[in-house]
Amino acid sequence: MKLVKRISEAGNSNSKSKGECHVKIELKESGGIDLVINSKVKVFYASSIEELCRSILSFYEVQNAFVEINDNGALSYVLAARIEASIKLLVQTDKEFLLDFIPENNYQSAKDQFRLSRLYLPGNVPHMMLNAGIHQPNAIILDLEDSVSIYKKHEARILIRNALRSQNFYGVERMVRINQGQKGVEDLSYLIPHNVHLILVPKCESAESILLVEKEISRLKEIHGMIQDIFLMPIIESALGVENASEIASASINIVAMAIGLEDYTADIGVQRSDKATESLYARMRIVNACNAANIQPIDSVFSDVEDMNALALNVKRSKELGFQGMGCIHPRQISVIHEKFAPNKKEIEKAKKIILAFDEAERNNIAVVSIGSKMIDPPVVKRQLKILEMAIKMNLLSTDWRNCDEA
Repeated sequence: MKLVKRISEAGNSNSKSKGECHVKIELKESGGIDLVINSKVKVFYASSIEELCRSILSFYEVQNAFVEINDNGALSYVLAARIEASIKLLVQTDKEFLLDFIPENNYQSAKDQFRLSRLYLPGNVPHMMLNAGIHQPNAIILDLEDSVSIYKKHEARILIRNALRSQNFYGVERMVRINQGQKGVEDLSYLIPHNVHLILVPKCESAESILLVEKEISRLKEIHGMIQDIFLMPIIESALGVENASEIASASINIVAMAIGLEDYTADIGVQRSDKATESLYARMRIVNACNAANIQPIDSVFSDVEDMNALALNVKRSKELGFQGMGCIHPRQISVIHEKFAPNKKEIEKAKKIILAFDEAERNNIAVVSIGSKMIDPPVVKRQLKILEMAIKMNLLSTDWRNCDEA
């Protein structure tokens, strides 16, 4: 075990940071472990905090140290992440202190599942993760990139790894946005073995970026004996990325969606982002077209004003009209608006029902060609209409027994 330095800190020392803790460790020459715990829940949990801390110190063979923990109601996986991060600033080690993987997190994702909403959660702010799944976005995004300071990324990696194992996200798709380039590739070892469903690849400008990430995922899956799918979502955030959108969208069979990040894109082309979004229309249509050509989901950018729900609703309406199938959100209050406005309307549902009923009738009569009026209906159209009806059923806009209801 190679010593790097003698004093380290991890976590947040701000007393207002709920569900957080701050850990300071100073290595000593002798004297064993001198542990000080300051906690708002000390009366109830001091002994369990001490037991966890001593277990981690022993695991990493730290025998002599002064340890101070300032706790503001952190869960065990947060405490463990902060202690481990602090130790790894002191000693060079590849060992990981892994808490039990809770059974509630043992579920998988699907390539064509709905991704209307994806809630971004800063990867180094544990209290924002606590109830994220309760709000029922289609997915949560644990973020290692823009929302995490360069000085805290090593802490965020460990915290996100522990959250993937120990935080109940109530069945929503579990995504992580990694860092750019080689740092992103290095992030993957903290994620792939712990049932992450989808990796977001930020500021993607070429197919090579996808292939680099995919190669490392394949290597890690082989090491850990994993067979489940891990999906990819490139994020296009530059003029070059937009021009290479088709190449990127078709770079891997594991890409299930592609998103556009308008804050970075508009900065890259030197314009201000506006509510009407006319300045990004070309880029957004390139993304929608590339995604449809590759048979993946086009996902729109986040809407940054978390107070103006009317403006958000208008933005989602425009997004849907352009052909997007979802968007990111940065606050739970945005989720219901996004779902409502992306949901199929009455006209769309009736059209879908009419097409499916016509297709069913044709199959019963062994008719190869299906048409409604003068329009021919091919299998891809039928598949899209089935997705509309599936969404309508899931959102309680249509009965699961709608065929019989119609016939009645």
